Amino acid sequence: MTPEKLDYSFPFVVFFYGLLMVLVLENPVLVRLGQERMGEMYQNLARHKSLGWVCFFVGGLWAAQNIWYSSL
Repeated sequence: MTPEKLDYSFPFVVFFYGLLMVLVLENPVLVRLGQERMGEMYQNLARHKSLGWVCFFVGGLWAAQNIWYSSL
């Protein structure tokens, strides 16, 4: 993989990581299941909720910028 391809695809990885974190940590059904079945492990995961939101927005903007610049 060339550095150019890695530079293009990395923002999408960040965005999808944030998307997955936000979907899991903001979905009431999954939150209830996580609290019931995972206990303390879920609490550790829930501490990273702000990181998920940051990755979601920063990765989304960064990926949109890459798409925009590559279309020029």
